[in-house]
Parts: sequence; structure tokens; C-alpha cells
Amino acid sequence: MSESVYLHQNTAIINFNEEFYRTSDDLIASKGFRVFMHHFLDDYKKRKSYLYDYLTQGLDHDSAIDEIIEAISIIQIRTVKSIKHPLLDDIPSLKRILEDAYVYWRNFQRCSIAYARTDITSFIDLDSVYNGVVLGLYRTIQEKLSEKKNKVYRQLKAGTNASVLLKRYPWNTPDIYQGLKSVYTLESVVLHSPLILHPKTNKREGHFQETFTNPIAGLTLNSTEFYCYPAKIGSTLAFVYFHRDFMFSGLSLANLFEMADKEEIETRKPDILIVFGIDDGSHDMVFYHDHENEMVVAKIAYQDKIEYFGYMKKIMLTAYNVFVMSNGWLPIHGAMVNVTFRDGKKRGVVFMGDSGAGKSETLEEITNISGDQIQKMEVIFDDMGSFHFDGKQVVAQGTEIGAFVRLDDLDRALPYKEMDRSIFMNPESTVNARVIVPVTDTETVSSNHPVDFFLYANNYESRIGVEVFAKGEGKQVFIDGKRMAKGTTHEVGLTTSFFANPFGPLQQEELCRSLIDSVFEALSDTGVIVGQVFTNLGVSDHAADALKQSAVAVLKLLEEN
Repeated sequence: MSESVYLHQNTAIINFNEEFYRTSDDLIASKGFRVFMHHFLDDYKKRKSYLYDYLTQGLDHDSAIDEIIEAISIIQIRTVKSIKHPLLDDIPSLKRILEDAYVYWRNFQRCSIAYARTDITSFIDLDSVYNGVVLGLYRTIQEKLSEKKNKVYRQLKAGTNASVLLKRYPWNTPDIYQGLKSVYTLESVVLHSPLILHPKTNKREGHFQETFTNPIAGLTLNSTEFYCYPAKIGSTLAFVYFHRDFMFSGLSLANLFEMADKEEIETRKPDILIVFGIDDGSHDMVFYHDHENEMVVAKIAYQDKIEYFGYMKKIMLTAYNVFVMSNGWLPIHGAMVNVTFRDGKKRGVVFMGDSGAGKSETLEEITNISGDQIQKMEVIFDDMGSFHFDGKQVVAQGTEIGAFVRLDDLDRALPYKEMDRSIFMNPESTVNARVIVPVTDTETVSSNHPVDFFLYANNYESRIGVEVFAKGEGKQVFIDGKRMAKGTTHEVGLTTSFFANPFGPLQQEELCRSLIDSVFEALSDTGVIVGQVFTNLGVSDHAADALKQSAVAVLKLLEEN
């Protein structure tokens, strides 16, 4: 990217290799400051005409910015009363304009970038300096106009919300994907937590479709417009190429999928390639199984709605599911915890169900009611995992080191303890506000964990407790994938989805059915308890303590078996 500052809708990217500011004078004299002021004046003209007229003094924007820069420079070194300048004729209006400009800037989701070159010694230090310069400039002008020192200082990150160090890595690139090699990869990320984002959409619509023509074969990406996040999805390696307009979706991956290191990137062929936000005039949301190169690839076309993080997360998990199915593993849309009781007994428990079925909520209730019965609950996966038979037992692996959960799920005592390190998305919204919470580590997620209990989260039947299926039965409940939709996607009412998993199994049903048959046979043969828990979350007028009663039944089942 050649711009020193790139602004698009609610995203701002500051390129430290193009321009860096060590003092407030550097900042106001920069190309980036002029870019920001042009955007601010364009917006201000639409919103506050009387203050806009005062600020511009009838001048065109370039000339008005010259006057603004001159006024700021003088204010920094002299008392307001000693300055003769048309912008200081009405100090109350100028103070209001300053606050409006400061808020306008902070309403951007702001990320600084630096490229890993010999002249870049510490991008963290650069980001800290930049934040100090922006905040210092605002405070100096604000206090000068007020003619007094503040009593309260709020140490906001006024410059950025995040910072990224970028580097080009050589990797084992098949010929048809050579056009991706020039894109810079995220080497390190700084998130100023807790990070609060405001995507314009808060719901995912539709399903990803399988295509039988490679959607990214021969594609060449502009290295100034795309970045690559090297993600470890469970035990697989994925390169996610995302357009800079979706920078904060890409950065949010850091709370959900561990970044691969240099050795993995350079020596291991990726299992998954995803291009997110390619503006090719289509509305594609597709994946393709590249059998020749033993990869799954996907393309999500540029659309405003894909700013919602669920699109990026779910296409990654869809590609993962398709990849593991080709290797004989069965994808599970659910949540798994290892429960360790006080007496040392350990049980691996998996709850399966589509979005909103009550998987996480049941775990939360178990945490609430367990008292001193449970020593530890270790989260293995919160959304997507996979089963396979290791020759002795059915074991599970997870995909994510974090959880992407609804904010209203945080009413209860979650097993997640990292709220100050979280990423919040539209937290003030009453519909599907979300948070990405760090939960575990890659070693835990990508290890094999024995499955002792496999329970379907039934949120649509008005029943209480747990039903344990007789040996060899109950498979159809899981295959039907029923749930009462709660509005977290475009669906409402009682829905069905093959194996409660529209992220791969739905599109490759024939393959998935054969895996279901073999895994359920192994569950039966090895004595895994299979059943369903009635969460009642989709039942109208359900008893207030229905979920709690069902959680009590689950806890009893775990203790007695």
C-alpha cells in the first residue's frame, strides 16, 4: 500500500513505512493528516453546516486545511489570547470542532502497519510513539483552548486499536497459486485490548456452496490491498488472504486461531487457501476441493455484508471440515469440555447442535451448579471439532483457541477468564452482539481427547433433563439436525440441517453419511454414552429453570457413569 493513511468507511490503516510521526509537528505537516482532514471536512459539511462554514471560512478544502495547520501550529506554542487568527474568533465553536474531529478519528477502526525491513527495529515501539503523539496533540490543543489543565485524564489509544508487522515468506506454492506469493503475511500483531469494533452487519446469511471449478486458480492479488493471516485450524494450516477493507476481521482471527510460525509457513504446504473480499463483480461464497494439490480452497467475493466476522470464521471452518472429511474424520458442530471431578475422574463431554441450540449455555449452567464437585472444566472446542477412531476409542480434536460467542451468553459464570483480552463486536446492540474470547492453546486443541459422552442439544422440545439412547440408537436425531432458530443467522423457527452442520457436511452429504455410520458404530462398540439434553432455549414459555434442571441431569449422568 502506497498511501501513508488509507481510509475506507470505518477502517483506517496507517503505514509507518510510508510516513512516521515522532512529534506533533510531524503529524500535522504529514500527508496522512491532510488525508484525514479531507475526509473530516467532507463528512462535516454533510452534518454540521454552521460549524463547517466557520472552520473553512469560505475556502476550498486544501486552502482551509492550510489555515487549520497554521492555527494548530501557533496554538501549540502561544497562549490563545495572544493569537490573531480567524479560526480563534469563536473559541467555543473551535472547541466543539476539535471534539468532533477527535471523535470522528476515534470512530475509525485504526490499525498501523509496518513492513519487516532492516530499518524497522520495533513496530510495537513505533505504535506506542504514534499513539502518544496523537493523544498529546489533542490534549495540548484542548487544554490551550480551555486555558486550563484537565482534572481527569483518560489514557485512550487515540492513534490505533491495533498494529501489524508484515513480512513476505517463501512457501511451497503450487503453480496455479503463484499469484498469491507477493502478498505480505502477518508476522506479529498487537491488539489494544479490550478491542471494541462496530461492523455494520451482525448476522450471517446463507450457506457456502461447493463449486467444481477452482475459484482462485491463476488469481493474482494486489500486495498493497491484501494481507495473509497464517492460521492453525486445529492440526491443519490455512492461509487466509483478506482485503484491507476487512482488516479488523483478519486481525480478529488472532483471538480465535493461533498464527503459524516462520518454520511452518516456509516448510509446510498449507492444507487450506482462502481469498476473502476479492472484488471480481460476483457474489461468490464458494469452496473447492483441489484433489491434485491436496488442498481445500475458497473464495468470498467483496460485499459489505461480509464485514460480519461470522463469514470469515465459518468459511475457514467449512474448508477445515471438507479437508478432514477427505481424511476420514467426522466434523462435529458443537462444544467439548474435559470435566475433571474432585476425585480425579475425568470425562470428555461433547454437545452437538446448530447455532443457538444451547451447547455453551448448558456448559455454563453445569459450571454454575457444580459447586465443589468439579475441579476443572477444560474447553477443547466451542464451535467446531472432529471425531476419529484411533484404533482403541473415538477421540476428538478442536479447531479454535478462542470462542466467538453472543454477548448475552456472558450473563452466567463462563468458563472463559480472559474478558480483558477480548474483542467485542457491537456490544451496545440488542441483537447478536458478539465477543471473541481467548480460551485455550493450540496444543490442547490439536491433541486427541477421548469422547465419553456425546449429547445432542435439543432446544425445540418441551422436555426436561437428559435422554440416553439405547446402544446403537439415536443416530437419526443427530442426522436430522433440528433446532429452533434464535435469530443468530437468517433462519427463524424450527429448522433442520443435515447433521446440524451446514459447513461442509451439508454440501458433501454422501461422504459425511459414510463417516457418520463408521463413527457411530465405533461409539457404540466402545461404550460411549449417546443421548440428548433438552435445553428448552427455543421453547416459548418454558420454565425459568428448565435449562438448570437439564444441566443438573447432565451433571448426575457424568458423575454416575
